[in-house]
This record gives sequence, structure tokens and C-alpha cells, in this order.
Amino acid sequence: MLNPADARLAAMLPEGVLRPLEPRHLDEPRGYHAGQGGLLAAPRSVEEVAAVVRACAAARVGIVPRGGGTGLVAGSVMPVGPLPLVLSLERMAGICGLWPEEDVLIAESGATLSQVQDAARTVGRQFPLTLASQGTAQLGGILSTNAGGTAVLRWGNARALCLGVEAVLPDGSVLRDLRRLRKDNTGYAISDLLVGAEGTLGIITAASLRLAPVPQAVATAMLAVPDPAAALRLLALVQGDMAGCVTAFELISGQGLSFLSETLPEIRQPLPGAPWSVLLELSLPRGCDPAAMAEALLVRALEEGLASDAILAQSGAQASEFWSLREHLPVANRRIGAISSHDISLSLSEIPRFIADAGAMLAAMGDMRVNCFGHLGDGNLHYNVFPAPGRDRAEYAALRPRVQEAVHEMVVARGGSFSAEHGVGRLKAADLARWGDPARLAAMRAIKAALDPLGIMNPGAVLALPEPGGGPISGG
Repeated sequence: MLNPADARLAAMLPEGVLRPLEPRHLDEPRGYHAGQGGLLAAPRSVEEVAAVVRACAAARVGIVPRGGGTGLVAGSVMPVGPLPLVLSLERMAGICGLWPEEDVLIAESGATLSQVQDAARTVGRQFPLTLASQGTAQLGGILSTNAGGTAVLRWGNARALCLGVEAVLPDGSVLRDLRRLRKDNTGYAISDLLVGAEGTLGIITAASLRLAPVPQAVATAMLAVPDPAAALRLLALVQGDMAGCVTAFELISGQGLSFLSETLPEIRQPLPGAPWSVLLELSLPRGCDPAAMAEALLVRALEEGLASDAILAQSGAQASEFWSLREHLPVANRRIGAISSHDISLSLSEIPRFIADAGAMLAAMGDMRVNCFGHLGDGNLHYNVFPAPGRDRAEYAALRPRVQEAVHEMVVARGGSFSAEHGVGRLKAADLARWGDPARLAAMRAIKAALDPLGIMNPGAVLALPEPGGGPISGG
């Protein structure tokens, strides 16, 4: 059993690390869950983080790491159980080093994604991971959840862009693995294990990151496609003709455009009324004519019946408009109010049948609308279910667990994942316990027990705690 973070623990902490615990440290973006905490520690160095962890281990107090608070699976809020210590790295936000000739940057975990991107630009490079929340999402949280974003198709998830980490392990020891090497086959990849562990195995305090050259030319286009199957054929065409240059390939449903019209009419829609749309971005090297190459692709798509209409951005401002539409889809969703939201991934060939079958299944369950959109190029869909027009999501409270279970069950049955890029947190811990591979779950529990035998690191996240000591949170 864990103890609460109280005055006894406070007396054990380094001077100057405690700060007032504010409401922003206990909330989560969708407002489904309210966290709790006894103390807030904001260390200024890895040595202070280590001292805080050692004190928590000695007092057997749970630690909930807090980044920018943009996560959607309750990984940084602990609604039940003994009051934890909330650990924020917001005071550790430095850029520690830049090696443009190596395409490497080292930054502390409290740096926001925007700060990392800006630092890379000062030396003519880019950090190619992009998120809508990049102004507030912090590097530690991004790595701990192995976040994805819109450019995974080209650059991979956060883990693929991380060369190594510095981290404090549950016993207070410091893992110093901030190397800048591309090749290092000297045993277990501990840094890779900590990335995606959601703070359950240690606290990432800094990371060595891969940078990339800035593309010399970018082409952005939107295409109206008849259905997801046509979108996948279009993806194959584009990747065949432009291998290595496809940065993003986003699928947008007509329902999403309707939600934008309803809640954000000021957002300009290049292809209003399209049943399905694709937002395509190409990043090209010096010497290419982006307009000519993109136009040739669009003409082929139209001629082969893969698209009924297409618009190529004629300026950076117009390209930003296209991306603004995509980035405002979640905003429109929040204004409508979802019954259940799902962050899923499937093998590409399974996607068209899943969308059709899941839609038919939900129609049989009740009067609901579906906004399906996301990163089609890497198989990640945001499959969100909404009330019928004129109805409120509160009317569907009894149906919500059935909807979530039915969607996730269909995904798992097709070899997919019920958590594509947002992590497991506490929200999906029960789903992992139910559908996770038994051998994989056993290995995860063994690793957790070996590294964190006291169970102080983000209790209840990823691996559910037994009832009644803070079991999994229900929800979508």
C-alpha cells in the first residue's frame, strides 16, 4: 500500500523544489477526470529529480509525472488512491546542445515541442514530429507516451526520433544514456523501454533527438475521394511515384466537414460537401518543381477515378488553411460532444472494411453519427461517435460503455490496436488487461516489478491496480 504525499514527505525533499499545487496540475483536456495530489515538486536538475524519487521511495509515496497536460488517456491524473506527489519538469526546459552536422539535438524534458522545433530551426534543421498541441506538449510527456502526430508516415513515432535518454529510475539512480549514436548494439535498449512507458518505469529528464534537413520545397493538396478504399489506392499511387517524399496523408470524413460547418463556420473548406477528403503533403529536395510534380499526381488521381476534385495549395498561406481545417476537426468534435472517442490503428487493408462494418454495427445499436478521420498513411484513425442531431451525449450515457467495447472488440478482432498514439494511461488499462497478449502482459509486469518493486511510479497507469486501491478508469 502507498502512503499519501504529506508534511512528512515534504520534510524529506530538497529545498526549493516544492511549489503550490494548482488546478492546472490536476486536470485533463477533455474534462472527464479530475486528478488529486498532496504535493507538487518542480525540480531544477536531474540531481533534484533523483533526490525527489529517492524520498518518495523511502516514504513509499506514489509519483504522478506531469508534462504539458495534453494527454487524453488520464496518464497524468490520478483520481483515486492515496494522494500522490505530482512531479513537474517545467523548470527543466533547456536546450543542452545542437550538432547540426550530426542532425542531433539534446533537450531537457520540460521543453515544449515548439521550443525544440524552434531550436532546430536556428541551425537550419527540423525536428519533424508535429502535434496540434505542440505549444504546450512537453518533450518528456511526448516521449513517455511515444506520441505520433501527422508526420509518422515519413518520420515515425517519437521513439524513432529518439537516440537516447537521461532518466531517473524508481530507486533514484540516474540512467545516463544521452549518446548521439545511430548504432549501439551493447545489450538491452533501456532508453527504448522508457520511451512509451508513460512514467511507470522512470522519469525521463532529457533526451537526445534526431533532426532532419529542412525540405527545400513543399507541396500541399486536398483531394475529394469517393470512399476510404479509393483513398488507400491513392496512397499507393502517391508512394509509388514519390517514394520517401510523402510527409502526410490525412483522411477526413464528410461528417467532420459537417461538424466544422456547424461549429466553426469561419474555417474555410476547399472541398465542401466531399464524402471523404485527403490532405496530402509532399516534402521535396532541392531542384524539384513541387507544383509540376504535384499537379501530375493530381491529374493521375482524377484520370484513374481515385478523386473527383483536387486543389493544390498555391501559397504557404493556402497550405496553412488546409492544415487549419485538419487541426480544427478535434475542436469541432469537442463542441459537438462525443459519446465515445477511439484512438485506433489497423493494417491498411483492413481500414475500408472496418469503417463500413463498424458503421453498420453502430447504426444497429442506436441513432448516432460517426466522425472518422486521421493519419491514414500509418493506419491510425480517430473513430469518434456522436449523438444524433438535436440530442445530447448525456442521453447516451448508458450506451457509451457498449459503444466503446464494441468498437475496440472489432478493432482487436482484426489485429488492430485500441491505443494507436495516445498511450494507455489509466483510461485504457482495463482494455489492455482484457485484450493484451498474455505473454506480453506477463513480461510487462515482470519488468515493472523488477524496476519498480514498490509500485511508486505513476500507479495505475498502463498496468491496472487491483481494486479497491485505484483500479482502472472507465471511459472512451
